[in-house]
Amino acid sequence: MNTDASVDVVVQVALDVPSYVNMQAGMAPSPAQLFDYVAHEKVEIGQRVLVPFGRQSLMGLVVQLGRSENGPAVLRDVHAVLNDIAPLSANCLELMRFAATYYQRSIGEVALPALPVLLRRTENYRQNEDGTFTSRSMELLKRRLARFAARPKTPSDIAPALNPAQRIAADSIAARHGAPSFSPFLLHGVTGSGKTEVYLDAIGRVIQGGRQVLVLVPEINLAPPLEVLLRARFGSSVVASMHSGMSDGERAMNWLLAHSQEAAILVGTRMAVLASLPNLGLVVVDEEHDASFKQQEGLRYSARDLAVVRASLEKIPVVLGSATPSLESWQLAKRGRYQLLSLPERAVESALLPVIECLSTRRASLEHGFTISAREALARRLAASEQSLVFVNRRGYAPVINCNACGWISDCPRCSAHAVFHKVDGRLRCHHCGWNARPPSVCPDCGNADLAPLGRGTQRVEESLSSWFPNARIARLDRDASQKKGNARTVLESFHKGEIDILVGTQMLAKGHDFKNLTLVVVIGADSALFSHDFRAPERLFANLTQVSGRAGRAAKPGVVLVQSDFVDHPLFAALKRHDFPGFADELLAEREEAHLPPFTYQAIIRAEARTLAEALGFLGGARAIAIDLSDELPLTVYDVVPMSLVKKAGVERAQLLLESAARPALQRALPTLVAKLRELKWRGTWHVEVDPLEI
Repeated sequence: MNTDASVDVVVQVALDVPSYVNMQAGMAPSPAQLFDYVAHEKVEIGQRVLVPFGRQSLMGLVVQLGRSENGPAVLRDVHAVLNDIAPLSANCLELMRFAATYYQRSIGEVALPALPVLLRRTENYRQNEDGTFTSRSMELLKRRLARFAARPKTPSDIAPALNPAQRIAADSIAARHGAPSFSPFLLHGVTGSGKTEVYLDAIGRVIQGGRQVLVLVPEINLAPPLEVLLRARFGSSVVASMHSGMSDGERAMNWLLAHSQEAAILVGTRMAVLASLPNLGLVVVDEEHDASFKQQEGLRYSARDLAVVRASLEKIPVVLGSATPSLESWQLAKRGRYQLLSLPERAVESALLPVIECLSTRRASLEHGFTISAREALARRLAASEQSLVFVNRRGYAPVINCNACGWISDCPRCSAHAVFHKVDGRLRCHHCGWNARPPSVCPDCGNADLAPLGRGTQRVEESLSSWFPNARIARLDRDASQKKGNARTVLESFHKGEIDILVGTQMLAKGHDFKNLTLVVVIGADSALFSHDFRAPERLFANLTQVSGRAGRAAKPGVVLVQSDFVDHPLFAALKRHDFPGFADELLAEREEAHLPPFTYQAIIRAEARTLAEALGFLGGARAIAIDLSDELPLTVYDVVPMSLVKKAGVERAQLLLESAARPALQRALPTLVAKLRELKWRGTWHVEVDPLEI
């Protein structure tokens, strides 16, 4: 920190601009992609500043300080040092540095987007007559912050007694709370085993010691019920939350609560992993296996992996919990890098794991996609006033509209994908680019008027169930039904209260929900993932089926799961019926090791998008040549350039180049050189690098 106001300070500032913009603005960044300015007032690392950049003014973050007695004349002046919030901590900045380095971005592209929008908009700040800068938005937020801090912290819920397995797990975590020590735990518990109560026990001990806790969940709809539980257990003013369903003001308010340490617990989706928590004492990642923790746009980071890195930097425990851990985490636990904690039985003493049956559809008589056994099971639950869940991992009414005369199928004109029929609004919709249109009245190819929906989505299944059970209370929950703010919470609350008899939904319902009166789960259309080109498909299918099966029989009433399939003898279903995740995971790991696939190798993908496929392939061909040169010095495997599986999206042609190495450091050494050379190329298309891709 500068303590002498008469001495100018050279500050290195992170800006949210890509490297090619740096060159266009005529400003050369430092090797760390930071920009030098001169501040004429007191400034600290981690503070926000307003700086000139080209002809515009940008929000920046001070990352490093230097000293110059005279102030270099060649450097431009900082417009303003913003003092309305405390600087970001050193560990928070170090996490952002790591993310920038590992995922091949500038630190500005990591640090600035991690701030709430209201804290990084330059237009929110106005210069006063005395030369200082203030923000009306910040003044309003601070008033709300003061009101929040005045709320009572009295908890209303009493923690239940833990069973022996939960107690062992909780005590193991608690044993690492004292001295600073990075302690990663993998909490593997069957569905309904009470992993949440283990989390709460650990959280309670940490906040009693005056530290903060970060809790990550994979999906927005899992955050509200967890918030309710945490507020009841620890008090309303202790808990803040962050997710993309919030307004800019709400998100800024909750970020400030965590940053100012008014909130002891921050619950959030993946974006929360980069939030400021200056006194962090514990990180919890629930459903750590979930692919939603991987960001697929901009900075393509894994929130789970960054959570582990953050715990390492802070020297604190991190708990990764799941009934179906990712193979990466499972392998680290097998190697002793993570401490494995097991909850082998359900927490409720009378609750047993559901009985899972596989119903063959190969020669069965199906009506609207249901076997007779599945329909009869649904009828029995209705007669017994018990609830059922029908799992169909495909939204819409039907995947396509088809012409029986010539074979025409409804396709998206902008993507190499089918257009899905949505009967609710009577439109064809592309789930990739958003294109939509009215279905044609006759076949565009042959003029046949007999067009029919082909296949089944959640809307069609809901319609079929309503025709069979007209007096039943049936609801649907998928991405379409949850687009209206608050609708997902309303449906879930109604199901919890017993106001819905049959709930139809996608994987939004597969995890994190504790439905006491749910005794039957019917799974339709599970076969599509069995023979996918994606080597991770079996892992995801097993996780989805295990998670959705785990919604049944969580209280005193036994649960039954009916999985319809053409391949009931598949080894995956055999492991599923045994509830044998360890055995299934070990078999998959053996296959991955033999095939040299993750987690036994490390990957990065370069994707290119252009007006034509030839342009994208040509650019990546040049990238491949550079990578091959690098492979002469590093253990790097460079694959052929290929079109992506969804080659055309939103009118843009796409291709990819896969790089692989058995050593993570070797891949990380190759990527900066490759990226730097690609940035020097003049090309009209767009490209990006993704490290540790989940989809190839």
